[in-house]
Amino acid sequence: MTLPLLPLRAAIRAACAADSVLPGLLGGEPGPFDEPPRGAPPLYAVFGDAVLHDRSSSGGVGHEQDMSIVLHARPGSAASALTAADRLAAILDDGAFALVGHHLVRLSVARLDLDRDPETRLARTTLRLVAVTESLAP
Repeated sequence: MTLPLLPLRAAIRAACAADSVLPGLLGGEPGPFDEPPRGAPPLYAVFGDAVLHDRSSSGGVGHEQDMSIVLHARPGSAASALTAADRLAAILDDGAFALVGHHLVRLSVARLDLDRDPETRLARTTLRLVAVTESLAP
């Protein structure tokens, strides 16, 4: 079985990099990254948790992905994370992105959470995404 999570992440990265506004909000490197970038000051975006659900039917192989993108901002700067999250939501919500080996049926922003990392005190904005994909393999 070929899982759609990596192709979906690649499509999200490509859409973010192609946007004319987001890189400026995130210091030139839009991400989202797999891990926090070494030495990069906040504001940056990383992929957060993901859960993959099998949604296959007699018509083919399908999946639903519950995933997150987390924006980390310096202490006292929740507004910058919210501004970048708003731009990310505009790029991703209902996006029609090409995925290698899969068809993206739907991508939506399901929720936004704002909190602080208890260790670093960085403002943290989390976009919760839901994606539905179908495998293109027979």
